[in-house]
Parts: sequence; structure tokens; C-alpha cells
Amino acid sequence: MSAIAERLDIVRERVAESAARAGRTPQSCRLVAVSKGHPNEAIVEAWHAGQRLFGESYVQEFATRRDLNLDDVAWHFIGRIQRNKVRDLVDAVDLMHAVDRPELVAEIGKRAGTRDGANAGAPVRVLLQVNVAGEDSKAGVAPDLAGALLRDALATPGVLPVGLMTVAPLVDDPELVRPVFRALRDLQQRLRDELARDTPGAAAVFTELSMGMSDDLAVAVAEGSTLVRVGTAIFGARSYDRP
Repeated sequence: MSAIAERLDIVRERVAESAARAGRTPQSCRLVAVSKGHPNEAIVEAWHAGQRLFGESYVQEFATRRDLNLDDVAWHFIGRIQRNKVRDLVDAVDLMHAVDRPELVAEIGKRAGTRDGANAGAPVRVLLQVNVAGEDSKAGVAPDLAGALLRDALATPGVLPVGLMTVAPLVDDPELVRPVFRALRDLQQRLRDELARDTPGAAAVFTELSMGMSDDLAVAVAEGSTLVRVGTAIFGARSYDRP
């Protein structure tokens, strides 16, 4: 067994154990293998080990991943999205994690009509990024503005908001970020309650919570994460800098 396969097994076990302790099924939280900064060979290795969901952050680097032609792979774009790069992503990714401003929502809606192949006519699935901790270094809308951004996304043809995401502060003790994850879960529930009153169909799909990384995934899963973004614990330290 390769080193990446061994580390994948360990991470999957961590997710499963954390879910079980929280009274959840392992399938209720999916593992996004964050492959940014690692060679294509590492992705292929993870694919051979059964990983099918990968997260990328840089459009230029992601373009090389698509040439791998791996079967049954879903790509999530988890990095900050520039408006002029949306056209390169709408027909290539299954989910955009970091939608954080009305201008970006409008651009995604504009480009959604260019989707072709199996995606033709389908809306672009997005997560709204919320800066729960209020860190200046982090992107994301303030929690009290998330509702307005959600309404904006719902009103934009071609855009389908399916949940929220956040990036927690880097801390030594994962328990210190539990309030961040809990606040995002509570915010999602409040927004879902509002949608259930006004737009039940939208509430039914607004189910995703992207939160938790290598060091704090156990706490994130306990607080309701449905997508954990794990890079270092699977691939090791990044192999090269941003292209």
C-alpha cells in the first residue's frame, strides 16, 4: 500500500469515528482531498486508493488536473474565485465552495448559460462562504449579511446555493474553533428555517456545511460538517508553491 493510500485510510477512519461519536453515519460527511500544490501523480495515487472527490484552489493548476481523465471524479473549487476566472470553472467543477459577494454570484449566473455536455441547462452549485470568526485575513461574508447573499443567489438564474462554508482560525487546540463551527451550523439552520417558510424547494437542497481541515476535522464533524477539506493529512506538505 502506498503512503497516500495509508494516510487516506487513517483520515477516513478519523471521519468515521468522529461521525459515530456524534451519532451520525460515516456517509453523512464526505472527504474532499485537497490536492492543490501537489503533483498530478499524487492525485492518481489517491484515485487508485478509492478517492473520488478532490478540491482545488488555483485555476491554472486545476486546468492540468482535467487532463488526467480520471473516471468518476468530482472536482470542487475551494479557493477564492476571481470573477474573470468563473468562465473557466462553471463547466468543470461540481461545486464552488467560496462564493462570498454579489458580484461573483452575478458572474456565475451569467456564465451558467455557457455550460455544455452533461451540464447543459443545469445551475451551478455553490456554497456561500461566511467569515464566522471575523478574521481580516479570511474571505467571506459577515454572518449577519449571509441571508442577503443567499437571497441574491436564489434570485439569480443559473445559481443554486446548496449550503455554507467557512475557514476556521488556525489554532493549536481544535476545541478552540468549536464555537466557529457551531455558529456556522446554527446560521445554516436559521437560514433553512426561513427558506422552509418562503421557498421550501430551496430549503430542501440547502444542506451542505463545508468546514474542517486536517487538524480540526473531528470537531467539525461533531458540529455537523458534511464536507471536510483535508490536504496535508493525505498528501503531506505541499510539494510546490502556487503556480
